[in-house]
Amino acid sequence: MAGRIARFLEGWHQRRTEERWAWLAEAAPGLESFDLRAVRAEARGMRRQLDRVTQAADARLSVPALGSGLPQMPLGTDWYWRSDLWRGALAEPGAVAGGDRTALGDGVALYHDCPLGEVVVRQVRNARPEDRAPYGLAIEGLKARHLVRAELAIDSDRPVKAFTRLNIKHGPNLAQPVSALPEQGRDKLAEFDLAYADLNEQRIERAWIDLILNDVAFTRIVIRDVVVSRRPRAEL
Repeated sequence: MAGRIARFLEGWHQRRTEERWAWLAEAAPGLESFDLRAVRAEARGMRRQLDRVTQAADARLSVPALGSGLPQMPLGTDWYWRSDLWRGALAEPGAVAGGDRTALGDGVALYHDCPLGEVVVRQVRNARPEDRAPYGLAIEGLKARHLVRAELAIDSDRPVKAFTRLNIKHGPNLAQPVSALPEQGRDKLAEFDLAYADLNEQRIERAWIDLILNDVAFTRIVIRDVVVSRRPRAEL
């Protein structure tokens, strides 16, 4: 009897907690700054504990399926450690390492000296028994298999002839593929396939994009937005 009452009260409390957070999620945009800071602090505290539970569950449930045991330990080993990054799914599996130091989970950080901050790190799901751990860490920079895309929103009094030029410094060389932008319409798109840029991937130092506008006398041009992105090319 006591056990049933305890389970009932626990379920009731959990439902009330879920309802409270659902209400707070809806109300958050309209809360005062002071109240919103308090709610954010409480949510972050709960999230840390929930992430720990999720990671522990992922670690235990994933390991047998992948045959992800530990390497053979030397005789007499009395301590070992494997970071959560390799044991379970992270709350934020990917990041752009923009600064000198990027935290990647408990006890792991990435340091780099790339001047562009173009290093992308992401947690990946291991799939082979020989991978041992359930998850791995992928670190990528700019490569020839990438497509670079520039999306612009440009307002002008009349159609303007414009080009985007991607500049990639690799060793002593400078690759400069050019893409013409459509003259009509506000939204412009340029895409560069780095497979045709003849890059030395090991020596890429920096990259930048030039916007070239021709014959703009007596014309008002407003560049409303510029977004540059990168993605891997689909395998052929």
